[in-house]
Amino acid sequence: MSLHLTDQQIDRVIRLSLEEDAPFGDLTSQAFVPAEAQARAALAAREPGVMAGGRVFARAMGAVDAGVLVDLRGAEGAPFQAGETLAVVTGPARAMLTAERTALNLLQRMCGIATLTARYTAAVEGAVSAAGRPIRITDTRKTTPGLRALERHAVRCGGGHNHRSGLSDAVLAKDNHLALVGDLAEAIRQARSRLPHTAHIEVEVDQYEQIPAALAGGADTIMLDNFGLDDLRRGVELISGNALVEASGGVTLETVADIAAAGVDLISVGALSHSARALDIGLDMDLGLNGKLRAD
Repeated sequence: MSLHLTDQQIDRVIRLSLEEDAPFGDLTSQAFVPAEAQARAALAAREPGVMAGGRVFARAMGAVDAGVLVDLRGAEGAPFQAGETLAVVTGPARAMLTAERTALNLLQRMCGIATLTARYTAAVEGAVSAAGRPIRITDTRKTTPGLRALERHAVRCGGGHNHRSGLSDAVLAKDNHLALVGDLAEAIRQARSRLPHTAHIEVEVDQYEQIPAALAGGADTIMLDNFGLDDLRRGVELISGNALVEASGGVTLETVADIAAAGVDLISVGALSHSARALDIGLDMDLGLNGKLRAD
């Protein structure tokens, strides 16, 4: 799956969001705002953060009326400060008001994820794995249904990396898969025989004693799930470069640096998407392009 966020992915989310929010139009704007009114608004950051989703915001604002124009002021992945103007929006006032909440919901969500991801990546900056590779902070499949492409893009904007896109993208045998097999090493070998030669096999283990079988089966990545730091270090030493080592489970900003110091290659953090707080960003509407909310 391409890492590039496509217009098609963006527009699908926007269409569903607008259908949910204004299935029969915007009654308030139609009742209060003249049809000919033109307006201007500033997209204002109420707190510091990292930009993600500028193109999403712009396409959402223009989805109701192509006459709505968005002048983005910040690049994706760029930090911003409280009080900074992130974009200026001009165009038909009714359309701007109808699209406002959809556009802000998506932008606030994406900026929140990018900002949290940047904090995690900063916490492990400069750390390398036992194999000498820079340690990657990655997301997981614990995303908001329907928003995965947008949330994965936000993780990249924050300096993180993406794990598999979905179940069709890569092989990851987790605890519930392994509960249904007997010999782990043989199960991995059998899986390899059924897969294309290009497929990468990752296996999750939640006990140190499972690692030898995962190695014997030829797993390409071994995920050490909810390991304590001592067992994490022991696991890295036992794997000894024969597979990539991923740490996962309950990772927090307080623990991520110690986990990185254990020598793992990857740290997957579900909190990047399932616990990121929407950033406080607002759309401040002027009275209008001509000083009042109507056309002259």
